[in-house]
Amino acid sequence: MTSGQSTEAVADGVYTTTCWECSAYCGALATVKDGKVVNYAPNPASPHSAGAFCIKGIRGAPGLTYNPNRLLYPHRRIGARGEGKWARISWDEALDEIADRLAEVRRTYGPEAIVGATSGAAFSRSIVTALMLRSIGSPNWMINQDLCGGCRAVSGKITGLPIVRGEDIDNTRCALIVGRNAQIADPVEWAKLKAAKKRGARMIVIDPKRTTAAELADIWMCPRVGTDAAIALAMMHALISEGLYDRQFVHERCHGFEALAERAAQFPPDTTERLTGVPAQQIVEAARTYADGPSTFVSGHGIDAASNGVQTFRAFHALAAISGNIDRPGGNLRQRTPKGFSSYLELLHRPEHRLPADVEARTIGADRFPLWAGPRGWQTACHNPSVIEAMLTGKPHPVRALYASGVNILVTYPDTRRTIAALRSLDFVAVAAHQMTPTAEWADIVLPKTTTLEEEEVMFVPSGPTVVFTRATVPPQGEARTEIGIAAPLLDRLEARQAVTARLMPWRSQRELNTHLLGDSGITIEMLEAEGFHQVSSDPVPSSRPFPTGTGKIELYSPQLEELGLDPLPGYVAPEREGKTADIRTRYPLVVVTGDREKSYHHSRFRDQPWALKVSPDPHLFMHPDTARAQGLDDGDWVRLEVAEVAGHCRLKLKLSDTQQANVVSTGMGWWRPMEPAPEHGVLDVNINAALSYSGPYDPISGSSDIRGQLCRVERISSS
Repeated sequence: MTSGQSTEAVADGVYTTTCWECSAYCGALATVKDGKVVNYAPNPASPHSAGAFCIKGIRGAPGLTYNPNRLLYPHRRIGARGEGKWARISWDEALDEIADRLAEVRRTYGPEAIVGATSGAAFSRSIVTALMLRSIGSPNWMINQDLCGGCRAVSGKITGLPIVRGEDIDNTRCALIVGRNAQIADPVEWAKLKAAKKRGARMIVIDPKRTTAAELADIWMCPRVGTDAAIALAMMHALISEGLYDRQFVHERCHGFEALAERAAQFPPDTTERLTGVPAQQIVEAARTYADGPSTFVSGHGIDAASNGVQTFRAFHALAAISGNIDRPGGNLRQRTPKGFSSYLELLHRPEHRLPADVEARTIGADRFPLWAGPRGWQTACHNPSVIEAMLTGKPHPVRALYASGVNILVTYPDTRRTIAALRSLDFVAVAAHQMTPTAEWADIVLPKTTTLEEEEVMFVPSGPTVVFTRATVPPQGEARTEIGIAAPLLDRLEARQAVTARLMPWRSQRELNTHLLGDSGITIEMLEAEGFHQVSSDPVPSSRPFPTGTGKIELYSPQLEELGLDPLPGYVAPEREGKTADIRTRYPLVVVTGDREKSYHHSRFRDQPWALKVSPDPHLFMHPDTARAQGLDDGDWVRLEVAEVAGHCRLKLKLSDTQQANVVSTGMGWWRPMEPAPEHGVLDVNINAALSYSGPYDPISGSSDIRGQLCRVERISSS
């Protein structure tokens, strides 16, 4: 079927499925009546989520599917780009025009001039997009993870620790929670943490904000923003100096301990207190508590997306390693993927889906960040800011066309004005989306995409460990298609135009892809349809299994980084703001932290749904009451926020909260107003990215830019 998705009506009833409105992947029960999902609720039988669920599933998934503003048919721009004038066209017309325009760009500038944008390898749409681009000879695709989880993943790849977070909270005696607000971000994880606390497990929280977890914690360390790595190094110092580390595990399973011990010796607790503001005795107490495990490291985005992000994660990964809490029940367990099962990330790296090495080496950003972009990279994706630069300047080579699917880059990328300028400069832009987002408004062709309720997905969730199944519960609304339903016929057309290098995306339907993922694991689609999931053995990985590094051990000292001329040991890199002049620090007296999570929204999703707007109609800037008094501000004031040495600004509504540190303000991301005029829909007004830079400094390993911990100032625009 050309759409790649069944259009047959579904019988009334209750169906097991999995919600993927965020990466928690909660088990769900979908009630269908008269061909429509009328109730979307938690599935208590799910071994992964055990009945945990949130409003993003209950209201968000149906709300997105049956949204009156939903994009249901392909459209072509008929006015100037960004003018908001569109005409409905057929799928054949849309795909023919996309094929014509991409083939023309490929012929004129080469395949590398075509770039994709998607969210990342957590969902199948991203893999399909990447392999479609590879099929036409382009290694260039952008993902969001330089801003969300990428530093953790790159650290895990370098160190050899493919752990995500808290894989065995159920059996832990101590949870070390760093930069993670699970109460808002992950209902499954939060339920497990509360249960662990109730049965007597201890909780250590490192967070500059007094989150709900911090209020429950036995030890809450409240550091200066961006200084967390020093705490990890000081905790290692305490473990080593007091003989509390796991000598046998370190001897048998770790590489470079002696060098790490020398590095940790530079961070005694009293030195770290001066760097972080955390009392030395509290650091020592935390180290002793963590050493008395089994303990699990639960990490969040609060220590990611920063120019020191990879080193921060490497420090905590090293701490988990030397404490002996890797592959230990109650600790952090490596993924126990069923034999014969393939993950999306594995597909990206398999030879049969790869371009020649010399082509992959030309991925934009691979020359500067080879462990992020290109053949050695985590997802092999581009360095996003370098792509924006190439769009605007043609360097290192021209980028003239973009295909974006399921991602709203004008809302999620920093420096919104520059991203708009980049899109305006292109010869051709196509966007697949659920509605007319700010990104779609700058396209030439927009395509309607299926939603959670209309797509079939197969995923492995390590914390289960469970293979979960998202059922295509109802047929697509209008003419919406899955990503494969777009990519397969588009590649047919490109092939007819001699614009395909090799067919590296072989599947023609979502079912074919999902069957391929299951492989010879012994798990079938029919089994997943019957139960909605498949529980995997929870036994730890055998101790004889090597780690995925050159030495086969956890690399506390990285030969790979040494080869690249980078610091091979975990280290402390002071926040970039500390190098600012006294004059700048005086004029910009506050520190802004971005990325606050809200239960109502997931990034830029659900922004026009009435239930979400009722709960959270405006973007908030959280500020301590004492700071507000010093600034002459009141609760409910609308303020203008500016970041030091950045030309942009944004408008936010002040909310006073004593959970904040003095002189530290925080806000969320993803804000836009769908009902405001096109093409911006408020993205230059109420979105923090309009006030942030995407031009570095960059993490030398991942290329991540600082989006937290920047100096800023605010001034009242109007009272509430």
